[in-house]
Amino acid sequence: MERVVITEGPEETIRLGEELAGRLAEGDVVALVGGLGSGKTTLVKGIALGLFVRQAVTSPSFLLARTYQGRIPLHHLDAYRVQHVDEFREAGLEEFLPPEEGITVVEWADRVAELIPPGSLWIHFTYLDGERRKLTIRR
Repeated sequence: MERVVITEGPEETIRLGEELAGRLAEGDVVALVGGLGSGKTTLVKGIALGLFVRQAVTSPSFLLARTYQGRIPLHHLDAYRVQHVDEFREAGLEEFLPPEEGITVVEWADRVAELIPPGSLWIHFTYLDGERRKLTIRR
């Protein structure tokens, strides 16, 4: 399955995340790939809204991981600062791939691609112009 979506701004990216949340189930992993400012965290904010998370979602770049409580737990991981996949393992983050409870979203997933389980949802972000982004969604 491949789907390409063009979003015109952050609001549309958030709405797409909300839509995706309705299709996600316990144990799912969503792998996000794209440059700085491409909309990865914005999409996670939408997923969180769709899962009825009440906390503000922020990028976990410095912490590597955050867990939010909603309809089901949302584990938000970030591999931006990971220099080698072993750092991700040593931080104990491999246990969320896949999670025992909830869903996991991994930003900069290409940096730990070998740990992403088969059947995961991959979303590639491409900056177009202004606030427009192209999201290529594959399972």
